[in-house]
Amino acid sequence: MTRGPYELSTDPARLDLDAVHAYLTRSYWSPGIPRDVVDRAAANSLCFGIYHAGEGQVGFARVVTDRATFAYLCDVYVLEAHRGQGLSKWMMTSIVEHPELQGLRRFMLGTRDAHGLYEQYGFTPLANPARMMEILRPEVYRQATA
Repeated sequence: MTRGPYELSTDPARLDLDAVHAYLTRSYWSPGIPRDVVDRAAANSLCFGIYHAGEGQVGFARVVTDRATFAYLCDVYVLEAHRGQGLSKWMMTSIVEHPELQGLRRFMLGTRDAHGLYEQYGFTPLANPARMMEILRPEVYRQATA
């Protein structure tokens, strides 16, 4: 799909994992993430990339899913220089309308500061947060490089 100078694609061969790693390693959710972890995560997920003619990859989102009952949206970003043009909304529309993500029982995500964006696509706070559990290791990437 194209929109002006931008193209959105799910073709894994188009992903610039160097660019994705460069962004994720400085993000608040995965500081210091090793490159091999980014490679494995992308290889085992449904990935969405936004590309700008002449500038390469400028946006990314990854959906961890069984393509039947569950999906987890993560690693969503648009580079700062390309924000304010509706690219996040375009990518989110493409994600929630993707044929392999229809009929899911649960579609989840975590965000620190983009609740307003995700609410536009039907995401809400957990209905029963006491039912959800996690193992959280926020320092795992720092430990891996030490």
